[in-house]
Amino acid sequence: MAIEAVFFDIDGTLLNDRKTVPKSTQKAIKNMKKQGILIGVATGRGPAFVEPFMENLGLDFAITYNGQYIFTRDRILYQNQIPKSTIYRVIKYAGEHRREISLGTASGLVGSHFINMGTSRFGQWFSRFVSKKIAKTIERSFKNIIRRIKPQNRSHLMTIMRQPVFQIVLVATQSESREIVQQFPHLTVTHSSPYSIDLISRGMSKLQGIKRIAAAFDIELSEVMAFGDSDNDLEMLSGVGLGIAMGNATESVKEAAAYTTASNNDDGISKALSHFGVIHQPSAQVFLSSDDNFNKVKDFHLLMDGKTCETPRSYDVLEGSHRADFKVEEIVEFLYAASSSDSETFTQTIADLHKAIDKAADKVSSKKHPETPLVGQVDALIDLLYLTYGSFVLMGVDPKPFFDTVHEANMGKIFPDGKAHFDPVTHKILKPDDWEERFAPEPAIKHELDRQIQKSLKQ
Repeated sequence: MAIEAVFFDIDGTLLNDRKTVPKSTQKAIKNMKKQGILIGVATGRGPAFVEPFMENLGLDFAITYNGQYIFTRDRILYQNQIPKSTIYRVIKYAGEHRREISLGTASGLVGSHFINMGTSRFGQWFSRFVSKKIAKTIERSFKNIIRRIKPQNRSHLMTIMRQPVFQIVLVATQSESREIVQQFPHLTVTHSSPYSIDLISRGMSKLQGIKRIAAAFDIELSEVMAFGDSDNDLEMLSGVGLGIAMGNATESVKEAAAYTTASNNDDGISKALSHFGVIHQPSAQVFLSSDDNFNKVKDFHLLMDGKTCETPRSYDVLEGSHRADFKVEEIVEFLYAASSSDSETFTQTIADLHKAIDKAADKVSSKKHPETPLVGQVDALIDLLYLTYGSFVLMGVDPKPFFDTVHEANMGKIFPDGKAHFDPVTHKILKPDDWEERFAPEPAIKHELDRQIQKSLKQ
């Protein structure tokens, strides 16, 4: 599964608790853009709030108001206004129940000062430090305060609703949202704050927004990676190819995601991107190659083995035999595919392979070898690499997307205990029971081959 597009929620995900984008995330975005990966945000915030991020981070597109308003850096892709009659009914309901309300327009969230405070940097920061033990006490106090507030000026809200409105934000705790769902069954209720709810059109969501962008940019959902931390990210994380929960996410979000990374304050985004091989995250303890594929495989071994070799060395005969075994298995698989799965033809090709091995052994044994074991091993391996590239050249296949697909699949070989498991004899990395279902690369390889074939036919 090669990643073609990555989406970030903003609060609690793209932003740390200081409301800044970590430097590690900025570097990761630059790295991905160099690779041609498309980058966007999917948020409950409005377009006016998002536009500075588009410019400063060079984002390709933005899904705002939970899918109601979608745009790129130069055009609006989609907008879905809430009907005026519905807005009027919600304003009336808010007034009758003394609930503060704000209306989400293209220029921003307008209306309640309390909601503006709750969605401000301070409000978002404060909510993260409220422990579960005192949350109920704060909720009860919050309700009493709201009941004493003088109702908002309805005429002011009526003036605002003359503009296109894409989202309604209503002061309400999560426990009160059921009543609102019953009152407005044609609207969808989402949560991005403990003390307010977002109301959008039925059937709309961040995931639906991603689907619209995927269709516009010819991207498969399986090629999308998304990050989030709140309940309004649930559908998105479970619906894309690779959903990542931040370490600070709610438990329900973590359960829905394919993987949980570190928190938004601990470089969670860059760590997850590195874990799945989308970017390479350098370490002071390891050397880097100018070959990025080598660096990705090094990340793989660092994850699986906990360390890598930083000083050139040769393999002993036992290690060398195991490494050769891995390669021979792939050669046999290659010959099986070349035999078109015909058992008689395959048997003959294996017999020919045995003859080729005997011939090669005679040839190598008859030559003088003044080189050291390390020089000889490097020479042989680099020839294998060169011959493999040659095979791809003669097949007319670009190997880079397939390398990325296989790398991402290999990075999924971590077991539920958070560790890699190895064959006790060969030290070959084993696969978790659900690896085939979640990470097997063959479907993605077929999809990419079809794409390359279609592209070549159009030229």
